[in-house]
Amino acid sequence: MDIVGFKNTLSDRAPPDSLSMPLAALWYQAQGEWAKAHQLAQQQHDKTGYWIHAYLHRVEGDIANAAYWYRRAHREPSQTPLNQEWEEIATALL
Repeated sequence: MDIVGFKNTLSDRAPPDSLSMPLAALWYQAQGEWAKAHQLAQQQHDKTGYWIHAYLHRVEGDIANAAYWYRRAHREPSQTPLNQEWEEIATALL
């Protein structure tokens, strides 16, 4: 699946079963289901999960918490528009 195919799944009622946990978290966030996305991100104990966790706290507006998770992910805090970072993460994971 590429980014176009992934975005096309956003009109579905549920994420594809084949999605990894990090991509499912992004899928749920795009659906406005922040809590479900956050729950999934919390289960991913690696740099990928931490990156998504950082992004989600940025979406939430909790910049200090986001900065903590960016550090854990070994990434600089993003300054890009949220939709651009979402696409950057999704593209990197696909």
